[in-house]
Amino acid sequence: MRELESRNLTMALILIVDDEPAIRTMLEIALRKEGHRIETAATLDAARRKLAAALYDVVISDLRLESGEEGLELLRESQRLGSDPAFILITGHHSLESAIAAIKIGGAADYLIKGPDLVDQVLRSVHRVLDHQRIQRENQGLKRQLAQQQPLDNLIGGSPAMEKVRASIRHLAASDSTVMIRGESGTGKEVAARALHQLSPRHDHPFISINCGALPEGLLESELFGCVKGAYTGAWRNRRGLFEAAHGGTLLLDEIGDMPLSMQVALLRVLQERQVRPLGADSQVPVDVRVLVATHADLEQAVREGRFREDLYYRINVLPLELPPLRQRREDVPPLAQFFLERFAKQSGKPVKRFSAAGLERLQSHDWPGNVRQLEHAVERAVTLATGEEAEPEGFSDFSPARLAAPNGDANPRLPPEGLEAHLAHLERQYLAAALAQAGGVRTRAAELLGLTYRSFRHHAAKHGL
Repeated sequence: MRELESRNLTMALILIVDDEPAIRTMLEIALRKEGHRIETAATLDAARRKLAAALYDVVISDLRLESGEEGLELLRESQRLGSDPAFILITGHHSLESAIAAIKIGGAADYLIKGPDLVDQVLRSVHRVLDHQRIQRENQGLKRQLAQQQPLDNLIGGSPAMEKVRASIRHLAASDSTVMIRGESGTGKEVAARALHQLSPRHDHPFISINCGALPEGLLESELFGCVKGAYTGAWRNRRGLFEAAHGGTLLLDEIGDMPLSMQVALLRVLQERQVRPLGADSQVPVDVRVLVATHADLEQAVREGRFREDLYYRINVLPLELPPLRQRREDVPPLAQFFLERFAKQSGKPVKRFSAAGLERLQSHDWPGNVRQLEHAVERAVTLATGEEAEPEGFSDFSPARLAAPNGDANPRLPPEGLEAHLAHLERQYLAAALAQAGGVRTRAAELLGLTYRSFRHHAAKHGL
């Protein structure tokens, strides 16, 4: 089992701003010995340029430089950039007015007087600041994961297929290697990823997920790697990317098969070097993240067709985890449906307690092409429409491929007179329209029901004028 080194998790990027070379050098040497990455500036202009080009954890600034410039101006500049470093202000001449001004501006974590023990003061202050930042990150992660105390409990079902999935997750969680989670859309890949994280040595640190097919290429890059103000149109502040946000924890790259080729190159570099460079930044930031990937796509076929990089495929295909479709574990439908029914009944304040016997049979006999996610939406609809203690699921029976292909239930349906291509196009349009109707016109949900990415759904819908 891999142990995370606390020193690596508290390593920070620190900017020292002071016009005295001896002070800069003394602090730089002491902080580098602590394992931090240090940059220095002798003037306010140089510090501004650095602040605009990197995402610092801590800024240590002289309150008043010999040029007459004030460190408080740098604090204000940081706030204008939307940056979030902790500021430690140092001064050789204590001033109550300047201390009050620093408090009013906000963002100043400490206020130190230069003296023989300055280095010790700064080291103690940096330790306090980084501990505070770490606790804040952990608290945020714990809030997000409060409902995940029993991670395997969310993988509902007692079928042999689900028992195998749970056993695999227990086995794979202890490793720090990349897990490739495969399965059709709606099978619960993110639920499995969360369970892997919660059972891993990284469970006290963040779990963050991003759908690689849901964002345009430019936005995906800034989301993953971060950016500095002005890196592109709309980048109005410095922002850390998800790799940095997940530092010490786990990052799930969902639907990685939909990632553009140019982004695949950038991702491969990050996975190899374990460093990210925010867009527009001058320096790279080390990251300690366990990467999980999930996909419903045939990546091997994508590699053969040149849509997915072979080197990235081998880099991420280390430990496999396969999630079975719901139609292959029909015995899990009743407990899943009951779980969703109780949840939605509680949320809506309705007295619904169970499904009718006929309704439960219909749920269990359905093919569920959208898997658990489609079942969840069907149950939500049933609870919403219920008027008593029993729910009657409806609105999904005609959404079965078998019924569309053979509407009379014949084992050998007649061939389409209009030809296969026209018939398939007609069926495709029916699927799209049915999904949109069932989703109440919400396209993202319609895409989920069909097991498509939003990008793919949008393409098909445009083709049929929907």
